[in-house]
Order: sequence, then C-alpha cells, then structure tokens
Amino acid sequence: MTAAAAQAAADAQALEVRAAVRQAVSVSVATGLYGISFGALSVVAGLDVLQTMALSLLMFSGGSQFALIGVIGAGGTPGAAVATAGLLGVRNTLYGAQLGPVLALDRWRKVLAAHVTIDESTAVATAQRSRRAARAGFWWTGVGIFVLWNLMTLAGALAGDALGDPAAWGLDAAASAAFLALLWPRLATRAMQLTAAAAVVVAAALIPVAPGGVPVLAAAAVAIVIGALTGRRHGRTPQEES
Repeated sequence: MTAAAAQAAADAQALEVRAAVRQAVSVSVATGLYGISFGALSVVAGLDVLQTMALSLLMFSGGSQFALIGVIGAGGTPGAAVATAGLLGVRNTLYGAQLGPVLALDRWRKVLAAHVTIDESTAVATAQRSRRAARAGFWWTGVGIFVLWNLMTLAGALAGDALGDPAAWGLDAAASAAFLALLWPRLATRAMQLTAAAAVVVAAALIPVAPGGVPVLAAAAVAIVIGALTGRRHGRTPQEES
C-alpha cells in the first residue's frame, strides 16, 4: 500500500469514528433525558431519592429499572420485582457475547464495559463498519447515557409528583425515537428487513401470553440466530476489521 493510499484509509477511518461519536452523542442525549421520567415514576411508586439513585447507578438498565418500579408500584412483592427486572436484564448478556469479539477489551476494561452494555451502546457499536468506530460508538454512547441518565434520574426524583405525567412532556417517546433512528438505516437489505419482521412477529405473539421480558428475549434470540447464520454464510463481519 502506498503512503497516499494509507493516508486515505486513515482519513476514511477517522471520518467513521467522528460519525460514530456524533451518533453516540445524539443517542445519549435522547435516551439520557428519559431518565427524568424514571426518577419521577420511581418516587411516585414509593422509593425515596437514594433508592432511586442506587437503581440508576448500580442497575443501569432502563427496561429493568422501569419493570422493577412498575411491579412495586402495582403492589407486587420485592421478589417479583427483582425477578421481572432480572429477566429483562438477561438480554444484556446476549449483547456482551456479541460485542466481545468486536471490542476485544482486556480484563479490567471488560468490567467497565459490562456496566454500560445496554441496548443503545450495543446498537451504536454494531452499526459501525470498523472496529475502531465500533469502540468509539460503544464508549461514547454507554458513558454518555450513564452520566445523563443518572443526572436526569436525580432531577426527576427531586421533582417527584411536581413533574406530572412524563408522557405529557414527550419523554416517553424520546428513547424509542432514538433507537428507531438507529435501526432504520440497518433495514436497507432484504435480509435485515426479514430479520426485523421475524423478531416483531415473535415478540407480538408472545406479549399476550408470556411474562414481561420474555418477548424481548425471544425477539433478540431470533435476530441473533438469523445474524449468526447469515454471518457464517458470508464470512467475516465488517466489525471484525481493524
């Protein structure tokens, strides 16, 4: 490879990294703002500010957090709340298995990465074409959401009942809109469209009959299986590139 070609490749990769960071920042802001909704709803459900902050700092999984306070707010037992939240959290294990080869982290960084492995950081990382961009997208998204989510959780918990219905502020749609924006460009191929359709059908079929969290896990399993089969058929994935 000539010096000019090497420089062009480096410039292209730098552009990919900057694009990944911009994407990560936009997703972090949209998702982090939704933390104010969790903080307010947690206090309404009966938790105090310290308990609410402990959930966001230590659990840091929006779906699991909302599931836990939902069960508590409905009068469920602590055991039921923990079981429901834990079931939803299992999906993060699947994300870890997918991200491991992409991020290729050493031991102590794996511990930090595990805490910020969530829906959004996984989506941004896997949307990138190079490993360097994937790493940038993962860390900027994960850490960005962690900081903003906890700040907004504190604000929401302090506001409590004064905030009113979070849906009235449009916060209930912010995270979903950000995630849809990430998903939409990935549906350019027929294989991705069929994968998404299969996951939606499985989740929709299970929602009326399965416990909370099971439809999400089942949909994720469908996507992972199809992705694994497709990856074997076409060889190395783009994320395996350095």
